[in-house]
Amino acid sequence: MPNLILASASPRRKELLAQLGVPFQVLPAEVTEYEAHDADPREMVRHNAALKADWIAARHPDAVVLGAGTTVFVGTTVLNKPRDAVDAWAMLRMLGGRTHTVFTGLAVRRASDGLKFDGGATSEVTFKPLTDVIIEEYLRHVHTLDKAGGYGIQERPDLIIAGYTGSLSNIVGLPLDETKQILTLAGLTR
Repeated sequence: MPNLILASASPRRKELLAQLGVPFQVLPAEVTEYEAHDADPREMVRHNAALKADWIAARHPDAVVLGAGTTVFVGTTVLNKPRDAVDAWAMLRMLGGRTHTVFTGLAVRRASDGLKFDGGATSEVTFKPLTDVIIEEYLRHVHTLDKAGGYGIQERPDLIIAGYTGSLSNIVGLPLDETKQILTLAGLTR
């Protein structure tokens, strides 16, 4: 069994983590994430990352467990995963023509020796102005219900994205540079 467990069901996180070349297995944590629309977004995702990592580490004490949580926020409004297509539409409408922040919280745990590292990454994304026609087109091509903010930057960016700053992998769901740093601290990478 690999020494690293990814405590996430996200296929995007699995694909991104595989790029680091560290063997791992995926075991989604059976937890209820905190997702208040008025919460401090950075604290919320740090909390959720730790919640997932702690839950899996308690059940696999000798493994290094990586938990992550990502959210999108614009101003003081937090945009987690949309509840339905109407919610996704409203999120895209809100993001159109604006710059928003994507934050991912990271938590690494190993229960057997109390190993505990936390981190995170921030990126900014600017959307093109969006018409109803563009939103309809985007929603026709992209499954948005499992994505914070109701969009995936890696899917049909030509329709919605004007530009971004920071880590692209963070916007997708797992900041690779920060993840590598935290796994190096845990002794898994160099």
